[in-house]
Amino acid sequence: MIMGIDEVGRGCWAGPVVAGAVILKRRIPGLADSKKLTKAKREVLDVHIRKQAVAFGLGWVTPAEVDDLGLTEAVRLAMQRAVDQIQADCDEIIIDGNYNYLPNDSRSRAVIKADDKVAAVSAASIIAKVARDKYMAEMATTYPAYKFESHVGYGTAMHRAALKIHGVCDLHRKSYAPIKVLLADLA
Repeated sequence: MIMGIDEVGRGCWAGPVVAGAVILKRRIPGLADSKKLTKAKREVLDVHIRKQAVAFGLGWVTPAEVDDLGLTEAVRLAMQRAVDQIQADCDEIIIDGNYNYLPNDSRSRAVIKADDKVAAVSAASIIAKVARDKYMAEMATTYPAYKFESHVGYGTAMHRAALKIHGVCDLHRKSYAPIKVLLADLA
């Protein structure tokens, strides 16, 4: 049994870092790296994954925690929080990427492009992306000026323009360079 882990939101200027962890009993048709799937396809697969997985977990790290901990530790914490939600046993933990964020767990290893090669990692990528995108769409109702439903916190031209007009909100990562520069300009 393989537990797959992937995160989303690492490069965003706003919003949480979210990690997904999934153990599958069998492959689900259509799984791939979440970035290669349409929003509609991800949402359909998210439902199938949640129904068919042996277990799944989502680990959330707030923007304030990202600022306090730094990105590497924030990603590690998100992954650990996702793993902590899973009660099922696994033989191996595969983390997407080239860095093992859970080095104290002897079952864990990093695999480059695992989100496109290992079904459980693809599934983790999808549930994390769908959960985070839904959260950012909900936050768009609280912070409508930023249009988070469109860019989900990434550094787009639309996001940059909103920041110049409206400044920084509680969802922004104040330790990130573009936000730091904006805060310095406003000071």
